[in-house]
Amino acid sequence: MENVLDKVIEVVSRDSHSGQSLLLFALMATLNVEKGGHMYMLSKLKEFSEENRPLAYGLMELMAQGKVGDEAWQQAYSKVESTIRG
Repeated sequence: MENVLDKVIEVVSRDSHSGQSLLLFALMATLNVEKGGHMYMLSKLKEFSEENRPLAYGLMELMAQGKVGDEAWQQAYSKVESTIRG
């Protein structure tokens, strides 16, 4: 699997205010809050484009592997957040 975090950064950098970018950021932000039980409405997955849905699944796989919060995740999250917030 290619680096999902790099792909997420690429999508967000192309158009930081698109619905797809905001969906990816919201998913990352939700996965960052472990004590919140990673509460993300699965129905939101329908809003991802067919092209970006695998990125959402890849982010969830990183959570399942315990990689949320590691250095690569934190760097990617910071980059996505700063791009979204402009």
